[in-house]
Amino acid sequence: MAKRISLSIRIVEGKNLPAKDITGSSDPYCIVKVDNEPIIRTATVWKTLCPFWGEDYQVHVPPTFHSVAFEVLDEDALSRDDVIGKVCLTRETLASHPKGFSGWAHLTEVNPDEEVQGEIHLRLEVAPGTHSRLLRCSVLEARDLAPKDWNGTSDPFVRVRYKGRTQETSVVKKSCYPRWNETFEFELEDGATEALCVEAWDWDLVSRNDFLGKVVVNVQSLCAAQQEEGWFRLQPHQAKQRLRVEGNLGSLQLEVRLRDETVLPSSCYQPLVQLLCREVKLGSQGPGQLIQIIEETTSTECRQEVATSLLKLFLGQGLARDFLDLLFQLELSRTSEANTLFRSNSLASKSMESFLKVAGMRYLHSVLGPIIDKVFEEKKYVELDPSKVEVKDVGCSGLHRPQTETEVLEQSVQTLRAHLAALLSALRGSVRACPALVRATFRQLFRRVRERFPGAQHQHVPFIAVTSFLCLRFFSPAIMSPKLFHLRERHADARTSRTLLLLAKAVQSMGNMDTPVSRAKEAWMEPLQPTVRQGVAQLKDFITKLVDLEEKEAPGPAEPDLHPLSLHAPPVKEGPLFIHRTKGKGPLTSSSFKKLHFSLTTEALSFAKTPSSKKSALIKLANIRAAEKVEEKSFGSSHVMQVIYTDDAGRLQTAYLQCKCVNELNQWLSALRKVSVNNTGLLGSYHPGVFRGDKWSCCHQRDKTDLGCDKTRSRVTLQEWNDPIDHDLEAQLMYQHLLGVEAALRKKHLELRRDPEAGPKEVPEDSLAQLLHVLQELREAHGHSPGGLRLSAPCHFLQLQK
Repeated sequence: MAKRISLSIRIVEGKNLPAKDITGSSDPYCIVKVDNEPIIRTATVWKTLCPFWGEDYQVHVPPTFHSVAFEVLDEDALSRDDVIGKVCLTRETLASHPKGFSGWAHLTEVNPDEEVQGEIHLRLEVAPGTHSRLLRCSVLEARDLAPKDWNGTSDPFVRVRYKGRTQETSVVKKSCYPRWNETFEFELEDGATEALCVEAWDWDLVSRNDFLGKVVVNVQSLCAAQQEEGWFRLQPHQAKQRLRVEGNLGSLQLEVRLRDETVLPSSCYQPLVQLLCREVKLGSQGPGQLIQIIEETTSTECRQEVATSLLKLFLGQGLARDFLDLLFQLELSRTSEANTLFRSNSLASKSMESFLKVAGMRYLHSVLGPIIDKVFEEKKYVELDPSKVEVKDVGCSGLHRPQTETEVLEQSVQTLRAHLAALLSALRGSVRACPALVRATFRQLFRRVRERFPGAQHQHVPFIAVTSFLCLRFFSPAIMSPKLFHLRERHADARTSRTLLLLAKAVQSMGNMDTPVSRAKEAWMEPLQPTVRQGVAQLKDFITKLVDLEEKEAPGPAEPDLHPLSLHAPPVKEGPLFIHRTKGKGPLTSSSFKKLHFSLTTEALSFAKTPSSKKSALIKLANIRAAEKVEEKSFGSSHVMQVIYTDDAGRLQTAYLQCKCVNELNQWLSALRKVSVNNTGLLGSYHPGVFRGDKWSCCHQRDKTDLGCDKTRSRVTLQEWNDPIDHDLEAQLMYQHLLGVEAALRKKHLELRRDPEAGPKEVPEDSLAQLLHVLQELREAHGHSPGGLRLSAPCHFLQLQK
């Protein structure tokens, strides 16, 4: 039994943002912070006050998750980026929206003086005194305090106030992880109602002290509990927070959903999984047609989510092809017109979209990657619509003349023809590179459509059925938005976006087999039609080879080339990083880092001078104990992570690796945490600083083997398209969905029992009845599980006053 807590995040767009540049515009991007830790950075959208991002993320978070914040900034090349505003959604806010928060949220001002973060460790108790009881407050330590000084640290001290009396700790210089271990006592009168206030401050010599956060304790609750110790989250000044006015900072459109799932042992889900698998094996002639009923009771809004869960569930059982084949048959049985086939957002269409992203993303990268890279590198001006042509000056050596519209159009056609030729060439040579499971699925689709629409008048239909998924729902969206398919790290600028859009339109025309309907939409695409027609012939030849109609029946899912185990392999990541391994007492500076090519496999983290060089193992996978971020002040550089591991003698060692950006940093951290999640001896705490000279730079402790001053964040990971499938989680998600439509399922069951054509009424053991029985058993299992309590965070006996 385990908790799976995740955030599904979609950053859609912004509007009416303030201008931060002298041009009257901005270059906005978003930083997503989970409990004040930067996790995601969106692409920058250049020169706009109404940016569109359309970026989706799935973030796994720990049970102690409190809030997610979206900060919008303006990127500047020569100075520090300007903060525009932020939106903060607390756990309570997200929990109040079971289907997720969706809509526009006003940006609020980000005031550095009011931003607080971190936790403080307190021991509170009521003790007997000489004349009266004593209220004893021990201030032990704090962690992850907000850096308020220019050097990236703070000089924190704590002020404890009760009934007009104030006491203060000593000041710890240059630390966001201070330790005090100081105790204060106050006389406690019977029936006292005043609260105890513990405030953290950053000491400044010449200016006003900066507020770091506070904890307000209900003394009456403490008197009842007598004693309490733990980490308390620092809170902002409530009075100042209420005075914040939503200025003219614009708005952000977000879709955020918190999923807090208690996943039962695998054995609990076996009846549900076996029932669904039996229905798929029986095919469309099954007695209950359960998959069809699930589709009928699933709303359009959650169809994509259900399709993804079902697909992953059947991938794990080796039945993905059979599941999709069943959906093909259901779709074909209710389609009378060939030109409407797979054009709706049916369960078949949504499942195939998910299938291609899960099973075919690496193939997509191999085919499209070089073409997309070339478009970005060339940055040529391409336009086919005469009404949008911009005439440019051309020439050399000072002899300039205006480029005519005809020249622009001819040059654009040549550029697009070159890109299409490269794409078709890559596609034709990729038949064997296409995953066997994808080939087998397209083969089955081709056969089913040809059987449903035979005859010469429908000879294009089987090809269009394949291209409707491969071209229209996979390749074309990836060409138009390469960042969303992980083909590029940044969005394209306006010129490159236009080239990609025109290229995607041409691919769509080829995918439609150059039908008259597709040609009639935009007449200015006509100059490309000869190339499109040639492309259609090449595309049909590619599909014929892909489906291999003369090949014998594809091997079953247990055979190697179709076995889904390749999808279960731990994530693999590689790329250039800068390494520094500490030895001795020498200074640690950014210049100490050396660039190498790193590769993470299921066995080790290794490195080489170049991608093609011989690799040397750096850390065995089983020896990893933690992968965490490093304070920026430690090296004077940002985006540094540390991998803590044991050497052959069992001693803890640390490798420091620097990434180029916050996204790359979090992707590496996620990959390292996922592959080591089952390691024994994982650390619960670590030092975010470095041991320099004779002490840790973060907490100033002098013992190098001292326990860490911050908690590890091994549960915070980003979900990637190549992550291994969590079978139990997918079964739990299906259970939750079916539970939500249980009333509709019961209504459908009654209708089928009353229907004379549905079978004998005296036979209750139909698939739908079994499904309802399984749901009841799972409901009871959840009711008896400790996870049914859904504790969101460690409980304290006393109440914190707001």
